[in-house]
Amino acid sequence: MNEQQQSLILESSSRFLPPQGVKLSYGTAGFRADASLLQSTVYRVGILAALRSLKTQSVIGVMITASHNKVSDNGVKIADPNGGMLSQHWEPFADALANAPSPQELIRLINEFVKKEGIQFDGVKHAEILLGRDTRPSGEALLEAAKEGVASIVRAVAMDLGILTTPQLHWMVRARNKGMKASEQDYVEQLSSSFRCLMDLIPSERSKFDGTNDKLVVDGANGVGGLKLKVLEKLLNGLIIEVRNSSEDGGVLNEGVGADYVQKEKVAPHGFGSSDAGIRCASLDGDADRLVYFTVHPESSGAIDLVDGDKILSLFALFIQEQLSILNEKEGTKNNHQARLGIVQTAYANGASTNYLKQLGLEINLTPTGVKYLHEKAAEFDIGIYFEANGHGTVLFSESFVGWLEATTNELSAKSKGSDAEKAALRLLATSRLINQAVGDALSGVLLVEVILQHMGWSIHRWNELYHDLPSRQLKVKVADRTTVITTNAETVVVSPPGLQEAINNETGKYSQGRCFVRPSGTEDVVRVYAEASSQEAADSLANSVAKLVDQFLG
Repeated sequence: MNEQQQSLILESSSRFLPPQGVKLSYGTAGFRADASLLQSTVYRVGILAALRSLKTQSVIGVMITASHNKVSDNGVKIADPNGGMLSQHWEPFADALANAPSPQELIRLINEFVKKEGIQFDGVKHAEILLGRDTRPSGEALLEAAKEGVASIVRAVAMDLGILTTPQLHWMVRARNKGMKASEQDYVEQLSSSFRCLMDLIPSERSKFDGTNDKLVVDGANGVGGLKLKVLEKLLNGLIIEVRNSSEDGGVLNEGVGADYVQKEKVAPHGFGSSDAGIRCASLDGDADRLVYFTVHPESSGAIDLVDGDKILSLFALFIQEQLSILNEKEGTKNNHQARLGIVQTAYANGASTNYLKQLGLEINLTPTGVKYLHEKAAEFDIGIYFEANGHGTVLFSESFVGWLEATTNELSAKSKGSDAEKAALRLLATSRLINQAVGDALSGVLLVEVILQHMGWSIHRWNELYHDLPSRQLKVKVADRTTVITTNAETVVVSPPGLQEAINNETGKYSQGRCFVRPSGTEDVVRVYAEASSQEAADSLANSVAKLVDQFLG
């Protein structure tokens, strides 16, 4: 760094001194903490994003959100050029930057890192950063801090995109780097036009929903998702959406509302009751990157039937598999492309969902817990589908497969316009444009679920009957040092301490449909236990027995 660059950082960083005694670390969700502690961290992430942009010669995103956390928290994370998460290789540098005690130490760290990474400040391209935030009151001031961080790098430019869902920002970064139109309006138009295209391709013989099924009621978690869904809904045909708990309704973000609350507590969110019995309902989380569905019980004391991320994955897999098999049967075109469809789950996916998907003849892959592992694995297939039970997931289409689909569609429309094969190819193409391929996106997810249900002629009850979840139980066991637990096979098998896995196997063998695994937490000194069995009582008993084993082996 030259003198001018160093003095610019020294000058601005002296206005953003880190709080005493706070140590932050960059995880899957970026940095998260009480919003009052984040001013200096967000400023420094502005610097980090500008350096990342110079290194990759691409547009980078900075999103200010704490997703499903309480309203007094906030957070910040970086979107890499492909719209995905910050490269893991840069996470230690992010930690070091955030925790540097003084402006002088900050300069030293940056100088060292810039040299190591070979980052050029005087290159042809300047740094360009897209900034977004959710609806939290603290977001505005934090966004200003991020702008100051970006501005402390010579010739770096920050574009303030205002209030967005997290997936919208990731989508825009990906689109910009692909040379595509990338405004919020472009996002809305791409989703709505793909949805309309899929609606037009619904087979005429599939029974239309009856009146009650035309309406979807959505819980917006008192966050940004409800606002954006209202904008989107105006451009849709054949779907009526009623949004409750939108951020305009005066409720508190994520308090008794939102996908995280509904999925964990298995109760209806605030504003839903027995008068909604039988109606299709969905819940977004605070920044709209998670989605779950539910129906309210008629005698409701808040009881619901939950349709979680595993069931959303199953619905998407069924629909995509159906289109692929129509394409594979087609005659009159040279189909030398047998597409590889891969399903990616973690060990936390309910065993009943994994068994159901296996019965469909699908290829199931397990990865360690964490979106980055799921996304990475899904990208290895022509079409990769991943979801976590919490409702975070998406569908990835490889560029080569989309290219093949486009060529096939052109060929079929010239030779056999209106054929089943042409329609199947068009459906897959429209799906690749509707679903957000950068990250899990509750808005694109909800539109894909809705159009597939209409395509199948299914009610939410029919969908929920695909399989019945095995009862499960999750527990946490406090341990002195979580790093003494080492696992393999996507965290399903313990290799250290020796003997623990054998003891777990012996215990699990006593239960009908028993399955159990343990894994160290990524954030605290606890070991997490997951157990499932044929009854709730059995799942609870298995989880408790294995928790005792963990305690015996680790103390």
